[in-house]
Amino acid sequence: MSKQIVAVVGLGRVGGAFLEELMCVVDKGIKVAYAVEQNDTPARKVAETYHVQIVTIDQLIAEGEKVDVIFDLTGSADVRKELREKLHSSGNRHTVIAPESIARMVWALMADDKVLPEAHGKKGY
Repeated sequence: MSKQIVAVVGLGRVGGAFLEELMCVVDKGIKVAYAVEQNDTPARKVAETYHVQIVTIDQLIAEGEKVDVIFDLTGSADVRKELREKLHSSGNRHTVIAPESIARMVWALMADDKVLPEAHGKKGY
């Protein structure tokens, strides 16, 4: 089975909870390979214990088509814009940026009775 190579951008409350849940389904064809987090959050430490490579947005974009899905869980319009523009400028037409709304849908399919934290309010992509 081929694995979907995933990155999580933002390891605050939402991204941290999502990362923990993703790590529970790695046997289902998902590999969390990268995370972007500038701050020293508890979830960043968790990512490091799982050998998830902590990178900058520029380093993540430089990975090119090695990355299948980028989950943007920052809640920041500036980060969303930066990801879109840099991915487009790189010529990468393979990698998909999944906003928080998609992460919430994925969460519902994998997390049973747990609830993904509400930290960012309703924001479009």
